[in-house]
Amino acid sequence: MDFLILIIIGFLAGTLGSLLGLGGGIIVVPALLFLAPYLSILEGMSHQVAVGTSLVVIIFTGLSSTLAYMKYKKVDYKSGFVLFIGSGPGALVGAWVNKSLQSNDFNIYFGLFMIGCAILLFLNERLKPKQKERKNGFIRTYYNEEGQKLTYGFHPVFGGVIAFGVGFLSGLFGIGGGSLMVPAMIMLFLFPPHIAVATSMFIIFMSSIVSSTTHVVLGNVNWLYALALVPGAWFGGKFGAHINQKLKSKHIVQLLRIILIIVGLRLIYQGMA
Repeated sequence: MDFLILIIIGFLAGTLGSLLGLGGGIIVVPALLFLAPYLSILEGMSHQVAVGTSLVVIIFTGLSSTLAYMKYKKVDYKSGFVLFIGSGPGALVGAWVNKSLQSNDFNIYFGLFMIGCAILLFLNERLKPKQKERKNGFIRTYYNEEGQKLTYGFHPVFGGVIAFGVGFLSGLFGIGGGSLMVPAMIMLFLFPPHIAVATSMFIIFMSSIVSSTTHVVLGNVNWLYALALVPGAWFGGKFGAHINQKLKSKHIVQLLRIILIIVGLRLIYQGMA
C-alpha cells in the first residue's frame, strides 16, 4: 500500500511538473515530509533525503517530458544549453548548502519559497509582456499555431545569472527550478509559454543530473523511495506534456497556486513550532 501511494505521488508530481514546466519536486519533497509520520516505509525521513531522492526522480520526469515535447517540436535546445551553463553550477552550490540547513530552518525557507512560487504564478498569469523585436543578445524566433512570428531572447550574461539563481534553488530545495525559470523565461525573455515550459523541462533534466550527483555522493538518496516514485513520475511526465498540448492550463495553475500557499503555510508553521 505504501508503494502504491508513492507511485501515485510520483505520477501527480510528474504530471503537474511536466504540464507547467516545474519539474515535480515541488510536489515530491513536501509530500514525503508530510507523509513520513503516517507511512512506515518513510520512517526516519529527513529533509536532505527528501531533497536528494526528489532530484533523482526529477531526472526521469525531465527526460520523459522532454522526449514528449520533442515530438511536438517545442524544445529550444540552444537556449536550453545556454541557460544550463548557469543553472548547472548553481545546482551544485545549492546541493552543497542544503547539507548545512537545520530541519526547522528548511521548513520555513521552503514554505516561504513555495508561497513565492504561488505569487510568481499569479503574476505570470496577470502580466502579459508586449512582443517587441530583440536586437541584442541571444535572439530566437518562433511561429505559433496562427503563423504569427514571435521574437524572444536574452543576453547570455543576464540569462546565466538568472539561471544560476534558479539552479541554486533547485539544488537547495530539490524542486527542479522550473517554478522560477518558467515565469522568468516568459516575463523577462518573452518566451512563448509552450516553448518556455518545454525548454524548462529540458534544462531541469540536465541540472537535476548535476545536483542529484552531489546528493548521491553525500548519501542523501534513498533508492527504495526512488524506485517507488520513478515509474509514476515517468508516465506522469508524458501525460503532463500531452495535456499541455491539448488543454488550457489556467484552471490547473489556479489550483496549483492554492496548493502551494496551503502547503507553504503549513511548512512555515511546522518550522516555527
